[in-house]
Amino acid sequence: MRGMSRPICLVLIASAVAAGCGGAGDTAPAVNGIGLQTPNSPLVTLRVTFETGSVDDPVGKNGLNALTALMIGRGGTASLTYQELTTALYPWAASIGAQHDKEVTTIIGEVHRDHLEPFYEIFRDLIVAPRLDTADFERNRDFLTNAIVSALRGNDDEELGKQTLNALLYDGHPYEATEMGTERGLASITDDDVSAFHAERYTADNMLVGVAGGYPDGFLERVEGDLAAALPAAGTGGDDGALPPPRAVEGRELLLVEKDAIATAISIGFPIEITRADDDFYPLMVANSYFGEHRTFNGRLMNQMRGLRGLNYGDYSYIENFIQDGGSTFPVPNTPRRQQFFSIWIRPVPHHNAAFALRQAVRELALLVENGLSQEDFEATRDYLVNYSKLYVQTTSRRLGYAMDSRFYETEFFIDEIRSRLEALTVDEVNAAIRRYLQADNLAIAVVTRDAEAFRDELLSGEPSPVAYNTAVGDEILAEDEAIKPYPLAINPDRVRVVPVEEMFVDVS
Repeated sequence: MRGMSRPICLVLIASAVAAGCGGAGDTAPAVNGIGLQTPNSPLVTLRVTFETGSVDDPVGKNGLNALTALMIGRGGTASLTYQELTTALYPWAASIGAQHDKEVTTIIGEVHRDHLEPFYEIFRDLIVAPRLDTADFERNRDFLTNAIVSALRGNDDEELGKQTLNALLYDGHPYEATEMGTERGLASITDDDVSAFHAERYTADNMLVGVAGGYPDGFLERVEGDLAAALPAAGTGGDDGALPPPRAVEGRELLLVEKDAIATAISIGFPIEITRADDDFYPLMVANSYFGEHRTFNGRLMNQMRGLRGLNYGDYSYIENFIQDGGSTFPVPNTPRRQQFFSIWIRPVPHHNAAFALRQAVRELALLVENGLSQEDFEATRDYLVNYSKLYVQTTSRRLGYAMDSRFYETEFFIDEIRSRLEALTVDEVNAAIRRYLQADNLAIAVVTRDAEAFRDELLSGEPSPVAYNTAVGDEILAEDEAIKPYPLAINPDRVRVVPVEEMFVDVS
């Protein structure tokens, strides 16, 4: 198994039950799953995670993991068609879905406790014996293909930029393909491929069960026992799950996607060596919150680029993969990875200001590495983050998701770790982590823009990049702009490509 190997005690609220952490003298059989029992809650949440992701897609069949997950989350059981299943769930206000990523796939269900028994029968059957009929197969494969061809390449320039950065960072690596797969990979998948993948990857030794909310005593043990008895004990493949290191970024590399976009989307990044399992993750978390906390004005990037200059809607940074949870500002839980990357997301900028925005973002990163945080900035950011992180677990389902992620990384409960680590942290430790892990010299830069070749030539020319504002800005900002306009990007000319959008995510290299 790739993770989730060590039972840990997770006491999140007074009535929580931490599975697998019994005291001396306990006679109840130990379970590997995670239970967060809140007797007064009317809802019950189930999360069943399997250590299988897009990294497990066979060569030439990128998207097989995603398609298999959708055959569970958007398919039927042996006794119910998908239409009959959705009809059954509707009056209960219940939901079942599948979430797939690079390394982990999670089946998520939620229901009022009054309907738990009939709901659980459906939830269980979807996991252990999905219907896998031709109609569901074709519908779900079309859904994933359209998500790449029509949504990603056609309508979502922001996500296109982030997936382009992923492809540039992980060229030739198991992370290279999108979590949805590739156009050709999906086209090559058959019903039999899905059936075989389910038998190989949806196994008891790959599974972690989580239950939260107002469920009855013994329910966690029952779910874990039912699934373990019905699923294969282990797969038959010989892959040990080891990941190669990502390639080294060579200077400032540039991948431009030619598209008739209304504005220019930019993503910047490089691999980093740490995850939540490492001590240095926490000082780096403070540094990142100061620099670019997602969709808040706590971040310097947001204040400098949007707040003071109005260049675009938002500018953020991350020290791990970030997927926004719906309309919130918080990340989706249950997308853990063994390898992570630092990134900057510059939301689309008007074409005439795009080169300036890129220079400013790179310069701000370089200044962060050079100067670090002041004592005042450190204290303000640390206090903010200790309190803000508590909002990550506002719902029982999210609390359960974070508990399961903590099992993957073999740490104590993440939100508790943030508080305890940050309260003992010093500004010197934060600045030392910045110097160890952040840099501005070797950057992968992904750009989605119109007239990509002209934009490439502008960046390679070394000429200063102008900026034009729609409203008046202060003299101090204009003076700083004079340092930003000629800021040297030093793009590596041997690592520059322009790719038509139609050629993105067709296949892997």
